[in-house]
Amino acid sequence: MRVADLMTTDVVTVTPETPLRDAAGLLAERRISGLPVVDDQGHVVGVLSEADIVVKAGGAPREHRLLGWLLEGDIDLADKIAARTVGDAMSAPAITIDAHRRVHEAAKLMAAEGVNRLPVVDDGRLVGIVTRADVVRAFARSDGEIAEEIHDEILRRTLWLEPGSVTVTVEDGAVTLDGEVDSEADAELLPVFVSRVPGVVSVRSNVRARTAATSR
Repeated sequence: MRVADLMTTDVVTVTPETPLRDAAGLLAERRISGLPVVDDQGHVVGVLSEADIVVKAGGAPREHRLLGWLLEGDIDLADKIAARTVGDAMSAPAITIDAHRRVHEAAKLMAAEGVNRLPVVDDGRLVGIVTRADVVRAFARSDGEIAEEIHDEILRRTLWLEPGSVTVTVEDGAVTLDGEVDSEADAELLPVFVSRVPGVVSVRSNVRARTAATSR
């Protein structure tokens, strides 16, 4: 599954020139926790989060470490406290992800950077947004949907395996693979790729390489 399959395309955005009070109103009205900040060409230049508004509202001193934990990305509390526009308060540069990247890469990036959302870009321009909630929904897919992605994306499009060479069984997210493939490399890579499919909780691979079987 790609980020493009999961992202929301109807994205509420602001510009660096948007008054901070207007942006705060959008967050409250839409009940969202962050807004991508874009320039006139649609390039993402930052992200405005609830935490950025909290800093402005609280007027905390620079040495207040708790606010540093709340914020996403590099911070300058003095600038944020004095902010009047989105450009003054936003966190920049924005952490983004390309639309063609896989969902497990988005999840890993969110965890590593401690962010709740990622603006999705294509050729540098905003095309959507993916959130932790989107990743959770992907993980909660049915066994049938998981098996279908393994067949279509991993067996066919990634490893180009012969139809019927590997059987896939999924039960409560636990995947069992049986069959034979052409090489040891395919046999080793297959469970690694399958483990990255959203919703997979474990992988048991009984797949052998034909070259290894022949040599015995």
